[in-house]
Amino acid sequence: QLQASGGGLVQTGGSLTLSCVASGSFGNISLMAWHRQDSGKQRELVAHITNGGETKYADSVKGRFSISRDNAKNTVYLQMNNLKPEDTAVYYCYADILKGYTILNIPNLQRYWGQGTQVTVSS
Repeated sequence: QLQASGGGLVQTGGSLTLSCVASGSFGNISLMAWHRQDSGKQRELVAHITNGGETKYADSVKGRFSISRDNAKNTVYLQMNNLKPEDTAVYYCYADILKGYTILNIPNLQRYWGQGTQVTVSS
């Protein structure tokens, strides 16, 4: 239900734009984000964006990556500039979907992950 695309092979200093579309019968989408995982390493947060447009970035990508979303299209984007070999990883998107509220009016969120898209940066 989450489809990521846009990965590929690029040289150091190059750019790529990743897209992730949430398709199907979704309710309100709260947080959307990108994580990445290189072989032998833990998955790490790259960036996230709230439905209000607030963003957060990993220190390693600040100033180079930009996350955005189109709520009408249920799509999140990751613009990656000045790519470095250490950015090489499989990039995964996820979306937190609002399923309702508890009796205490606490949001009930369910997280959906995309399948991942490979980004390889050659030196």
